[in-house]
Amino acid sequence: KELKRTVPAGLGLSETRITHVFDGSKEGIIEATPYQGSFSTPRSPVISPSSTAASRLAGQGDDLIAPSGDIQRAEQRSGPVVLSEEPRSTAIEKFELVRRWSLNTYKCTRQIISERLGRGSRTVDLELEAQIEILRDNKKKYEYVLKLAQTLSSQLYQMVQTQRQLGDAFADLSLKSLELHEEFGYNADTQKLLAKNGETLLGAINFFISSVNTLVNKTIEDTLITVKQYETAR
Repeated sequence: KELKRTVPAGLGLSETRITHVFDGSKEGIIEATPYQGSFSTPRSPVISPSSTAASRLAGQGDDLIAPSGDIQRAEQRSGPVVLSEEPRSTAIEKFELVRRWSLNTYKCTRQIISERLGRGSRTVDLELEAQIEILRDNKKKYEYVLKLAQTLSSQLYQMVQTQRQLGDAFADLSLKSLELHEEFGYNADTQKLLAKNGETLLGAINFFISSVNTLVNKTIEDTLITVKQYETAR
């Protein structure tokens, strides 16, 4: 409708040249003048440059540019997720522990199977193993000595009891046989002295037996239990 008002009367649209002016306060006003050119060749509208329109277009272009900080945040949000250094190192340490445990378990299992099948040598400390063998041999020797000492103690106790009874018998005969009083009295005193010394020896033997028994059945036995635990751990 505005175009019809602007076009002078008597002119057709085919005879009219339309100019879009961007200059100053006349921006956006359409002027219609008689067309003087040829109708055969169409011409494009003539656009006059305007500083105001140029600045406005430039401002609209600026609105299309996103801030650099927003672009960086968008890139960070869309980029790959990077683990922090501390969780990554913890995961690596756990993986390393699992790997070492797996290797050690495999080596120990293979060694145990080889030992039981008789295909591999036992992994032992040679010096410690020699000391363990000496300890076991000493235990056997001490057990034999202990057995002999117990036998001696039993026999000595019976002998002391026999000597005491014999001394009492000689003492009785010395009282009843006047012609052999001195001889029976001397034999009675001798047997009583032997019985008294035998009791002293018997006490020493019993103390020896107690000490060896403690050594064999307590000290060495506890050590051998520790050796068994060592072998089980090995």
